[in-house]
Amino acid sequence: MNSEMTEFYQNRYQSPLSARYASEEMNFNFSDMKKFSTWRRLWIILAKAEKELGIEITDEQIQEMENNFDNIDFEFALQEEKKTRHDVMAHVIEFGHKCPNAAKIIHLGATSCFVGDNTDLICIRDGFDILLPKVARCVSRLAKFADQYNYLPTLGFTHYQPAQMVTVGKRACLWIHDLIISLRNMEKAKNNLSFRGCKGTTGTQASFMQLFNGNEENVKKLDQKVTEMAGFRRSYPVTGQTYSRLVDAEVLMSLSLLGAAVHKICTDIRLLANRKEIEEPFESTQIGSSAMPYKRNPMRSERCCSLARHLMTLSTNAMHTASVQWLERTLDDSANRRISIAEAFLTADIVLNTLQNIFEGTVVYTAVIRKHIDEELPFMATENVIVGMVKKGGNRQECHERIRVLSQQAADQVKRHGLNNDLIDRIKKDSYFAPIHEELDQLLDPKTFIGRAPNQVLEFLRDEVYPAISQYQSYLEVRAEVNV
Repeated sequence: MNSEMTEFYQNRYQSPLSARYASEEMNFNFSDMKKFSTWRRLWIILAKAEKELGIEITDEQIQEMENNFDNIDFEFALQEEKKTRHDVMAHVIEFGHKCPNAAKIIHLGATSCFVGDNTDLICIRDGFDILLPKVARCVSRLAKFADQYNYLPTLGFTHYQPAQMVTVGKRACLWIHDLIISLRNMEKAKNNLSFRGCKGTTGTQASFMQLFNGNEENVKKLDQKVTEMAGFRRSYPVTGQTYSRLVDAEVLMSLSLLGAAVHKICTDIRLLANRKEIEEPFESTQIGSSAMPYKRNPMRSERCCSLARHLMTLSTNAMHTASVQWLERTLDDSANRRISIAEAFLTADIVLNTLQNIFEGTVVYTAVIRKHIDEELPFMATENVIVGMVKKGGNRQECHERIRVLSQQAADQVKRHGLNNDLIDRIKKDSYFAPIHEELDQLLDPKTFIGRAPNQVLEFLRDEVYPAISQYQSYLEVRAEVNV
């Protein structure tokens, strides 16, 4: 980039989504080149379909259009838009300059939404094609992690207070489950997409009825042919001037669900990083803090949470837009949608790239996990101790009272004096508990506190996870590329 261009960009606002974070493929999907070349492709498809159905259009005109579909003079189009105040007509004029023989049949019978809405649907479909394999890759990486640590006990938490133990793998399955919910909703939103097709100014196809001299069958065939040539199985049976903006809301809602899932996952990782039990990848030259050299901040997880919050808000935006589309349409959707749809896909793309990078290098500190277990396990084991004593002939109520007193004494040492939990030592020194002194190590084995967690992990992966991502198998080994 030369110095003049560098200065140009330095003095203009650029979205961090496109300039700093998002992948090249997602950036291109919402680029001007993709948008306006797709407009031209749609005009070519329309001309081909009209020709097949008897409209006087020549092969030479179509060839001329095909030769110039990506030959776009953006500056010319911009100047035309300033004059006409109409982006579609500006590009019709620009395309006509490149294709003088075809100029008179470009956009024949169509309204602006023929290129505008149909292109949006193509970009949404293609955006899902970029995102869905990335969700599957995140699930795949996390499934390997869950399998590897399916049997490693760790403290469970409710209300962020120590609770019954789980395993590291079982906790990861909670994260996977949320991603699977997101994946299925995104798949559903994509599969529900249809094409706007050739519906005319208010959705009645009146202009096409006129073009085909009232031949309704040809009008229906035109809609079908254009839809299929654009790569869609079906078109919406009814539209106004636009397709229903609730379609956008459904699309963005599925991405917002992904945002909520990722935010929960990365918040958990941040909490566990504070406890030094789990860490995201940290480069050898990475700096965690400008003031505190020892810090290893979970900055990838923080970025995911930050962007996920933005992603979650965009579905509300789409619903507000859908709710105010008066009658057949109003134009107050246009400027909003230029921002919200692209930003939702760019944001989801960034979040998934970063999340995959986290899962590809997550570090588990087993010694710290065991240390934290040992700090809480004596309290959790009190019920096992009581049962053990009853089996040896003890009285349940008497045992409960004795261990309650010892537990309060041990808790006082921990909370008031910052000492280690010495409940087990107190039990060992109390002759009342002599019948089970030799069994205490067995009663305190963390693996006796995790229930069916290991098998739950294996069954979940086998029955739910691997089938859900099987169709993405060819994409799963791609590594994440992310600006850290």
